Amino acid sequence: MIKQPAYLKKGDKIAIVSPAKKLKQSIDYGIALLEGWGLEVSIGKSVYAAHHQFAGNDTLRAEDVQSYLDNDEIKAIIAARGGYGTVRIIDALDFSRFSDHPKWIVGFSDITVLLSHITGTEQTQSIHGQMPGTFDDASPESIESLRKALFGEDLSYTYESTHPNQPGEAEGILIGGNLSILVALEGSSSAMDFKDKILFLEDVGEYEYAIDRMMRMLKRAGKLAELKGLIIGAFNHIDLEDIPFGQGPEEVIAEIVSEYNYPVCFNFPVGHIEDNRAMVLGKNTTLKVDQHQVTFQQAH
Repeated sequence: MIKQPAYLKKGDKIAIVSPAKKLKQSIDYGIALLEGWGLEVSIGKSVYAAHHQFAGNDTLRAEDVQSYLDNDEIKAIIAARGGYGTVRIIDALDFSRFSDHPKWIVGFSDITVLLSHITGTEQTQSIHGQMPGTFDDASPESIESLRKALFGEDLSYTYESTHPNQPGEAEGILIGGNLSILVALEGSSSAMDFKDKILFLEDVGEYEYAIDRMMRMLKRAGKLAELKGLIIGAFNHIDLEDIPFGQGPEEVIAEIVSEYNYPVCFNFPVGHIEDNRAMVLGKNTTLKVDQHQVTFQQAH
């Protein structure tokens, strides 16, 4: 049974931490926005720390995250940004207190390490969504979707895919996140169980051949065969080679999963984009996919 942390209410205390890369700019806007939702925001020691490219050294970042994992007054922990570095501290974290008193963990990109770990190891729901470091450029819809996810309101998205989908309907527990991170976690205690799940994937700044390689790795490892559905988000800022690969990310993925009978949708509003809609990992999800129209629902 996957545990659901208590939804937030006005007056709750939340924390912002930086488990990975250091900030490039102030997050005052993000803090003010969260306070505008009636939340009391605690700023972790790592948020404005710096050590090389990281938000403080590994010890500081781990201790900062740990302090909030163990603080029962804190009802949600939101990563300030992603980047790289969460995998360097994940094994230093003790989730025993968190397991007894679960709280929302929020983020995306490199924070997939944390989301995957608590989904797979702690059997606890988490939120893939915008972070204070991305709030400045975020669409109003994506910000509102994060508020809805945190406060326990239904999430429902309908959109038109520009790339042809693989039609069908599915219902199941949602897992997923950044493709590169999920592949890097395979074989570790932080990996998620893919069987009978609806999987969503996104990535940024990868070569087309690298996307092909990672997807084929998941296929060869048996991770794609027993899914209930597949959601493909943004694969943007693709690095091009001197000799063209010949297929874009959507074409690569469509070919690799074409033999499976579950629904596959493309161009979902999730990933390193302004309209990065919140999604609750570990939550029952319904997915309806037509040739171009897609409906995604997570009920309260």
